Amino acid sequence: MDLNIARKLGYDLSPAPLQVLSFHAATRVGSLIFTSGQIPSLGDVAIKGKVGDDIDLATAQKAAEVCAVNCLRAALAVADADEIERVAKLVGMVNVAPGFNDTSSVINGATDFLNSVFDGQPSHARSAVGMVLPGDWAVEVELVLALRQ
Repeated sequence: MDLNIARKLGYDLSPAPLQVLSFHAATRVGSLIFTSGQIPSLGDVAIKGKVGDDIDLATAQKAAEVCAVNCLRAALAVADADEIERVAKLVGMVNVAPGFNDTSSVINGATDFLNSVFDGQPSHARSAVGMVLPGDWAVEVELVLALRQ
């Protein structure tokens, strides 16, 4: 994982607090890290609403990118950056308005960011689904990351 690329894109990947309510933002099991679902809230950014109604595609892609940033920050609460080799799996959930069915394009915001930060590594497996999300957040993303062996 290249923290310099994240910085060039305007993100500080400092570790997030580990404890969230009654669960953890990330957990490490063997050579894998599993993040909890992360929302598009970071600093002054908080993207809520239904994609395809309140939120346009470009804003939804930015929301997915912010979620991916938060996933990496959560992972850094349980591992050092140099331990994380690659993203194995991304699950992207989109808060969709009736009739919106381009969830894959929304989650490309997270994929493109992660492919930049993990340049030179194979891309990840991925799911991109539409649903109703709690708190009316526009997007939620969770990751499975592989650690160096």
